Amino acid sequence: MTVPPIAVAAVLGGAALHAAWNVGIRGGLDRRASTALLALSAALIGALGLPFLPAVNPAVWRHLFLSAALHILYFNLVAEAYSRGAVSLTYPIMRGSAPALAAAIAALGFAEPLAPAGWGGLILITGGVWLQARLRGEAGEGRALSIALLNALIIACYTVNDAFGTRLSHSPVAYALWTFVLPAVPCSLILLRGRLSRLFTGTRPAQAWLRGLGGGLCSVASYTLALWAMTKAPIGAVAALRETAMLFGVLFAWWFLGERPRRRSLFAVALIALGAAVIDLA
Repeated sequence: MTVPPIAVAAVLGGAALHAAWNVGIRGGLDRRASTALLALSAALIGALGLPFLPAVNPAVWRHLFLSAALHILYFNLVAEAYSRGAVSLTYPIMRGSAPALAAAIAALGFAEPLAPAGWGGLILITGGVWLQARLRGEAGEGRALSIALLNALIIACYTVNDAFGTRLSHSPVAYALWTFVLPAVPCSLILLRGRLSRLFTGTRPAQAWLRGLGGGLCSVASYTLALWAMTKAPIGAVAALRETAMLFGVLFAWWFLGERPRRRSLFAVALIALGAAVIDLA
């Protein structure tokens, strides 16, 4: 089955949107408040859509609550990573290492063996992460790298959990929207240290709210476009195309944040993206 051009466009658009909301958080003056606004906006969009969808199978609520807990960790680590390091470092690590870790978890814990090509992808990702670590060790962003790697593990865990939950849900889109709705309030309270006033203070609060709403829209739209594309094209091909988000992230950080990664760093990002794509296609 080939990938229709409309599906390619949808996946690439979704990848660009995913990169955009990550760059938006890094570009905010208060990364924790920006992340909280994004989570709340995405939850609002999800809550508006749920009444029009079939209810999920009650058996999946344990998966949804575990997903919510993992997403709370995820968003807090996103804010920490972008408070300490550049998008060109943290985003490819979080985005690219997660498929490798998810594949390893599925292989070791759930008897879903990884194909030989998948192990090759793991080697490529490991090489890219090692190269980034060497470069960022020189730049003093080792802490950001550690947070990004930890968050990649969190992403891998909720990916595996949500894969099983979606299969049991009888309503995959509703399941996806619940993953935005359930963690939003507790996640935001933790991000803001219980000080909701941070959402209304600082320079240009209206601009921060617009940024958060835009980020929430980008987050939900990115996931929705990927789900739609998977109905038109092979899942592996869609997942592989989504890894272009790493390249969009580096490009947007260059355009909008003035980041100038070195050539070796760009090579590391390319290795990570290639390795993730190989795993998705294996």
